[in-house]
Amino acid sequence: MVKPFFTIIIVSYNAGDDLLESVGSILKQNYKSFRIIIKDGGSTDGSIERTEKLLGIKANEYKETDKYVIIKGEDNGIYDAMNIATTFLKKDKSETGEGSFVYFLGCGDILSNEAVLTRVHDGIIRRRRRLEKDETCIFYGDIKEALTGQLVSSNPKIDDFACYRNVPSHQACFYDERLIWEKTFDTNYVVRADYDHFLKCFYQNDAVTVYTRLTVAQYKGGGFSETQENRLVSEKERKEIIAKYLPKAQIAKYDLIRMATLAPIRTRLAEDPKTAGVYNAIKKKIYQMKNGK
Repeated sequence: MVKPFFTIIIVSYNAGDDLLESVGSILKQNYKSFRIIIKDGGSTDGSIERTEKLLGIKANEYKETDKYVIIKGEDNGIYDAMNIATTFLKKDKSETGEGSFVYFLGCGDILSNEAVLTRVHDGIIRRRRRLEKDETCIFYGDIKEALTGQLVSSNPKIDDFACYRNVPSHQACFYDERLIWEKTFDTNYVVRADYDHFLKCFYQNDAVTVYTRLTVAQYKGGGFSETQENRLVSEKERKEIIAKYLPKAQIAKYDLIRMATLAPIRTRLAEDPKTAGVYNAIKKKIYQMKNGK
Protein backbone atom coordinates (compact mmCIF):
# COMPACT_ATOMS: atom_id res chain seq x y z
CA MET A 1 0.00 0.00 0.00
CA VAL A 2 1.25 3.48 -0.89
CA LYS A 3 1.45 5.61 2.22
CA PRO A 4 -1.75 7.70 2.49
CA PHE A 5 -1.86 11.45 2.98
CA PHE A 6 -3.92 11.27 6.19
CA THR A 7 -3.66 8.92 9.15
CA ILE A 8 -6.80 9.11 11.29
CA ILE A 9 -6.57 7.76 14.83
CA ILE A 10 -9.56 6.81 16.98
CA VAL A 11 -9.35 5.63 20.59
CA SER A 12 -12.27 3.58 21.91
CA TYR A 13 -13.50 1.54 24.83
CA ASN A 14 -17.04 0.05 24.99
CA ALA A 15 -18.12 2.81 22.63
CA GLY A 16 -21.21 1.13 21.19
CA ASP A 17 -22.63 2.87 18.13
CA ASP A 18 -20.29 5.83 18.62
CA LEU A 19 -17.33 3.97 17.14
CA LEU A 20 -19.23 2.90 14.05
CA GLU A 21 -20.55 6.44 13.51
CA SER A 22 -17.05 7.90 13.70
CA VAL A 23 -15.61 5.30 11.33
CA GLY A 24 -18.58 5.66 9.00
CA SER A 25 -18.01 9.40 8.65
CA ILE A 26 -14.45 8.68 7.49
CA LEU A 27 -15.48 6.03 5.00
CA LYS A 28 -17.92 8.51 3.40
CA GLN A 29 -15.13 10.94 2.54
CA ASN A 30 -14.68 11.82 -1.13
CA TYR A 31 -10.92 11.95 -0.68
CA LYS A 32 -9.72 8.38 -0.18
CA SER A 33 -6.02 8.71 0.64
CA PHE A 34 -6.40 7.97 4.34
CA ARG A 35 -5.58 5.26 6.83
CA ILE A 36 -7.64 4.47 9.94
CA ILE A 37 -5.94 3.24 13.12
CA ILE A 38 -8.26 2.26 15.97
CA LYS A 39 -6.78 1.67 19.41
CA ASP A 40 -9.33 -0.14 21.58
CA GLY A 41 -8.83 -0.70 25.30
CA GLY A 42 -10.38 -4.16 25.27
CA SER A 43 -14.08 -3.52 24.66
CA THR A 44 -16.60 -6.18 25.69
CA ASP A 45 -19.75 -4.54 24.28
CA GLY A 46 -19.45 -5.92 20.73
CA SER A 47 -18.44 -2.57 19.22
CA ILE A 48 -15.12 -3.90 17.93
CA GLU A 49 -16.72 -6.98 16.39
CA ARG A 50 -19.20 -4.76 14.54
CA THR A 51 -16.35 -2.49 13.39
CA GLU A 52 -14.38 -5.53 12.20
CA LYS A 53 -17.36 -6.49 10.06
CA LEU A 54 -17.72 -2.97 8.70
CA LEU A 55 -14.05 -2.75 7.70
CA GLY A 56 -13.63 -6.39 6.71
CA ILE A 57 -10.66 -6.95 9.04
CA LYS A 58 -9.79 -8.61 12.34
CA ALA A 59 -8.44 -6.88 15.42
CA ASN A 60 -4.74 -7.57 16.06
CA GLU A 61 -4.41 -9.30 12.68
CA TYR A 62 -2.74 -6.77 10.43
CA LYS A 63 0.29 -5.80 8.45
CA GLU A 64 1.83 -2.43 9.15
CA THR A 65 0.91 -1.37 5.62
CA ASP A 66 -2.82 -2.13 5.95
CA LYS A 67 -5.32 0.65 5.27
CA TYR A 68 -7.37 -0.28 8.34
CA VAL A 69 -5.84 -1.38 11.64
CA ILE A 70 -7.53 -2.30 14.93
CA ILE A 71 -5.22 -2.68 17.93
CA LYS A 72 -7.16 -4.26 20.78
CA GLY A 73 -5.71 -4.66 24.26
CA GLU A 74 -5.27 -3.00 27.61
CA ASP A 75 -3.80 0.49 27.88
CA ASN A 76 -3.43 3.12 30.57
CA GLY A 77 -6.04 5.53 29.33
CA ILE A 78 -6.80 7.78 26.39
CA TYR A 79 -3.38 9.33 25.93
CA ASP A 80 -1.49 6.09 26.37
CA ALA A 81 -3.77 4.61 23.72
CA MET A 82 -3.00 7.53 21.39
CA ASN A 83 0.72 6.98 21.92
CA ILE A 84 0.36 3.28 21.09
CA ALA A 85 -1.47 4.17 17.87
CA THR A 86 1.20 6.67 16.80
CA THR A 87 3.88 3.96 16.89
CA PHE A 88 2.33 2.73 13.63
CA LEU A 89 3.30 5.92 11.80
CA LYS A 90 6.00 5.50 9.18
CA LYS A 91 8.63 8.09 8.28
CA ASP A 92 8.48 7.54 4.53
CA LYS A 93 6.80 9.89 2.07
CA SER A 94 3.09 9.83 1.26
CA GLU A 95 1.68 9.23 -2.21
CA THR A 96 2.08 12.94 -2.98
CA GLY A 97 5.83 12.61 -2.51
CA GLU A 98 5.62 14.72 0.64
CA GLY A 99 4.98 14.13 4.32
CA SER A 100 1.50 13.29 5.54
CA PHE A 101 -0.81 14.50 8.32
CA VAL A 102 -2.25 12.93 11.45
CA TYR A 103 -5.76 13.57 12.77
CA PHE A 104 -7.25 12.39 16.07
CA LEU A 105 -11.01 11.88 15.84
CA GLY A 106 -12.79 11.47 19.15
CA CYS A 107 -14.92 8.35 19.44
CA GLY A 108 -18.49 9.52 18.83
CA ASP A 109 -17.37 12.59 16.91
CA ILE A 110 -17.92 12.68 13.16
CA LEU A 111 -16.41 14.56 10.25
CA SER A 112 -18.80 17.37 9.38
CA ASN A 113 -19.35 16.46 5.71
CA GLU A 114 -18.03 14.25 2.92
CA ALA A 115 -15.62 16.90 1.58
CA VAL A 116 -13.63 17.66 4.75
CA LEU A 117 -10.53 15.66 3.81
CA THR A 118 -10.61 16.95 0.24
CA ARG A 119 -10.69 20.56 1.39
CA VAL A 120 -7.99 20.11 4.01
CA HIS A 121 -5.74 18.26 1.55
CA ASP A 122 -6.20 20.93 -1.13
CA GLY A 123 -5.45 23.70 1.36
CA ILE A 124 -2.25 22.00 2.47
CA ILE A 125 -1.07 21.49 -1.12
CA ARG A 126 -1.83 25.11 -2.07
CA ARG A 127 0.20 26.38 0.86
CA ARG A 128 3.13 24.10 0.09
CA ARG A 129 3.25 25.27 -3.52
CA ARG A 130 3.43 28.91 -2.41
CA LEU A 131 6.37 28.35 -0.06
CA GLU A 132 10.04 28.19 -0.89
CA LYS A 133 10.98 26.54 2.41
CA ASP A 134 9.75 23.50 4.26
CA GLU A 135 7.71 24.03 7.41
CA THR A 136 5.86 21.88 9.91
CA CYS A 137 2.24 22.95 10.20
CA ILE A 138 -0.88 22.41 12.23
CA PHE A 139 -3.89 23.03 10.01
CA TYR A 140 -7.04 23.64 12.02
CA GLY A 141 -10.62 24.79 11.68
CA ASP A 142 -13.83 24.97 13.68
CA ILE A 143 -16.09 22.36 15.24
CA LYS A 144 -19.82 22.05 15.71
CA GLU A 145 -21.24 21.01 19.07
CA ALA A 146 -23.85 18.27 18.85
CA LEU A 147 -25.28 19.21 22.25
CA THR A 148 -26.00 22.85 21.44
CA GLY A 149 -26.09 22.56 17.65
CA GLN A 150 -23.79 25.59 17.45
CA LEU A 151 -20.61 26.30 15.56
CA VAL A 152 -17.62 26.83 17.86
CA SER A 153 -15.09 29.05 16.10
CA SER A 154 -11.41 28.57 16.76
CA ASN A 155 -9.13 31.55 17.22
CA PRO A 156 -7.78 32.41 13.74
CA LYS A 157 -4.49 33.57 15.25
CA ILE A 158 -2.53 31.46 17.70
CA ASP A 159 -0.40 33.62 19.97
CA ASP A 160 0.54 33.62 23.67
CA PHE A 161 -2.93 34.67 24.79
CA ALA A 162 -4.59 32.03 22.63
CA CYS A 163 -2.23 29.41 24.06
CA TYR A 164 -3.11 30.57 27.57
CA ARG A 165 -6.76 29.68 27.10
CA ASN A 166 -8.11 29.14 23.58
CA VAL A 167 -6.19 26.56 21.56
CA PRO A 168 -8.31 24.66 19.02
CA SER A 169 -9.71 21.30 20.11
CA HIS A 170 -7.89 18.22 18.87
CA GLN A 171 -10.94 17.35 16.72
CA ALA A 172 -10.17 20.49 14.72
CA CYS A 173 -6.43 19.89 14.16
CA PHE A 174 -4.44 18.15 11.45
CA TYR A 175 -0.81 17.71 12.51
CA ASP A 176 2.17 17.46 10.21
CA GLU A 177 3.28 13.92 10.95
CA ARG A 178 6.77 15.07 11.93
CA LEU A 179 5.27 16.77 14.99
CA ILE A 180 3.84 13.45 16.10
CA TRP A 181 7.10 11.56 15.60
CA GLU A 182 8.90 13.84 18.00
CA LYS A 183 6.18 14.86 20.45
CA THR A 184 3.94 12.18 21.90
CA PHE A 185 1.38 12.73 24.66
CA ASP A 186 2.56 13.10 28.26
CA THR A 187 0.55 10.51 30.18
CA ASN A 188 1.21 12.30 33.46
CA TYR A 189 -1.71 14.48 32.41
CA VAL A 190 -5.08 12.77 32.76
CA VAL A 191 -7.26 15.31 30.92
CA ARG A 192 -4.99 17.88 29.27
CA ALA A 193 -2.21 15.96 27.54
CA ASP A 194 -3.52 17.12 24.15
CA TYR A 195 -3.22 20.75 25.32
CA ASP A 196 0.35 20.14 26.45
CA HIS A 197 1.10 18.47 23.12
CA PHE A 198 -0.22 21.45 21.14
CA LEU A 199 1.92 23.87 23.16
CA LYS A 200 5.01 21.68 22.74
CA CYS A 201 4.52 21.77 18.98
CA PHE A 202 3.95 25.54 18.97
CA TYR A 203 6.70 26.64 21.35
CA GLN A 204 9.36 23.95 21.07
CA ASN A 205 8.99 22.77 17.47
CA ASP A 206 8.01 26.16 16.02
CA ALA A 207 4.96 24.65 14.33
CA VAL A 208 3.19 27.04 11.98
CA THR A 209 -0.54 27.22 12.74
CA VAL A 210 -2.84 27.67 9.75
CA TYR A 211 -6.56 28.45 10.21
CA THR A 212 -8.73 26.98 7.44
CA ARG A 213 -12.18 28.49 8.19
CA LEU A 214 -13.51 24.96 7.71
CA THR A 215 -15.97 23.19 10.00
CA VAL A 216 -13.98 20.02 10.52
CA ALA A 217 -16.08 17.86 12.84
CA GLN A 218 -19.20 17.57 14.93
CA TYR A 219 -18.23 17.14 18.55
CA LYS A 220 -20.52 14.88 20.55
CA GLY A 221 -19.50 16.11 24.02
CA GLY A 222 -20.32 14.70 27.42
CA GLY A 223 -17.19 12.58 27.46
CA PHE A 224 -14.40 11.79 29.89
CA SER A 225 -13.04 15.32 30.25
CA GLU A 226 -16.44 16.88 30.91
CA THR A 227 -17.40 15.23 34.18
CA GLN A 228 -17.45 17.60 37.13
CA GLU A 229 -14.47 15.87 38.73
CA ASN A 230 -12.38 16.00 35.58
CA ARG A 231 -13.21 19.65 34.96
CA LEU A 232 -11.43 20.42 38.21
CA VAL A 233 -8.52 18.22 37.14
CA SER A 234 -8.53 19.95 33.76
CA GLU A 235 -8.12 23.41 35.24
CA LYS A 236 -5.36 22.23 37.57
CA GLU A 237 -3.48 20.65 34.68
CA ARG A 238 -4.02 23.69 32.46
CA LYS A 239 -2.32 25.93 35.02
CA GLU A 240 0.57 23.52 35.40
CA ILE A 241 1.04 23.19 31.65
CA ILE A 242 0.91 26.88 30.74
CA ALA A 243 3.48 27.61 33.47
CA LYS A 244 5.97 25.55 31.45
CA TYR A 245 5.69 27.83 28.43
CA LEU A 246 4.89 31.38 29.61
CA PRO A 247 6.56 33.54 32.28
CA LYS A 248 4.74 34.10 35.58
CA ALA A 249 4.18 37.84 34.97
CA GLN A 250 2.51 37.16 31.63
CA ILE A 251 0.27 34.49 33.13
CA ALA A 252 -0.71 36.85 35.96
CA LYS A 253 -1.73 39.48 33.40
CA TYR A 254 -3.83 36.98 31.49
CA ASP A 255 -5.41 35.77 34.74
CA LEU A 256 -6.60 39.33 35.42
CA ILE A 257 -8.00 39.64 31.91
CA ARG A 258 -9.83 36.36 32.35
CA MET A 259 -11.36 37.53 35.63
CA ALA A 260 -12.34 40.90 34.15
CA THR A 261 -14.08 39.27 31.21
CA LEU A 262 -16.12 36.96 33.46
CA ALA A 263 -14.76 33.69 32.10
CA PRO A 264 -16.92 31.36 34.29
CA ILE A 265 -20.11 33.10 33.14
CA ARG A 266 -19.00 32.91 29.51
CA THR A 267 -18.42 29.18 29.90
CA ARG A 268 -21.96 28.67 31.16
CA LEU A 269 -23.35 30.73 28.28
CA ALA A 270 -21.37 28.65 25.77
CA GLU A 271 -22.67 25.36 27.20
CA ASP A 272 -26.35 26.30 27.50
CA PRO A 273 -28.25 25.38 24.31
CA LYS A 274 -30.46 28.45 24.83
CA THR A 275 -27.57 30.92 24.81
CA ALA A 276 -24.80 29.11 22.94
CA GLY A 277 -25.81 30.41 19.52
CA VAL A 278 -25.63 34.07 20.49
CA TYR A 279 -22.46 33.55 22.51
CA ASN A 280 -20.61 31.77 19.70
CA ALA A 281 -21.75 34.34 17.11
CA ILE A 282 -20.33 37.15 19.27
CA LYS A 283 -17.13 35.17 19.85
CA LYS A 284 -16.68 34.64 16.11
CA LYS A 285 -17.24 38.34 15.43
CA ILE A 286 -14.62 39.31 18.03
CA TYR A 287 -12.10 36.95 16.43
CA GLN A 288 -12.81 38.51 13.03
CA MET A 289 -12.38 42.05 14.37
CA LYS A 290 -9.12 41.17 16.15
CA ASN A 291 -7.69 39.68 12.99
CA GLY A 292 -8.94 42.33 10.58
CA LYS A 293 -11.40 40.07 8.77
